[in-house]
Amino acid sequence: VQLVESGGGLVQVGGSLRLSCVASGAISGVNTMAWYRQAPRKQAELVASISTTGDRASIEDSVKGRFTISISRDNAKNTVFLQMNMLKSEDTAVYYCNVPLRDQMYWGQGTQVTVSS
Repeated sequence: VQLVESGGGLVQVGGSLRLSCVASGAISGVNTMAWYRQAPRKQAELVASISTTGDRASIEDSVKGRFTISISRDNAKNTVFLQMNMLKSEDTAVYYCNVPLRDQMYWGQGTQVTVSS
């Protein structure tokens, strides 16, 4: 499984960004895709997750009402999106795409999101 993220960057407080993660390779057994983030000097935390069918999504309380997760699929790849609105300085972190598959966790390389005040 290969995960490639994009869409991070520098944005002002109140702004928006859209992150994308393309999953390819041996993804036929993937049921869920998720976004985590890790801020400096903090532990990684789950931000949002979604089933690959798109009918079940979960958003963490800290971003609920501001972030949404969605997914698109074709035969060769799944793409998960994280739409981030009304960004706050505390949203600054490296955001990682995650795929649990069987007994392994697959991670993207991470994309930096910096929210400036």
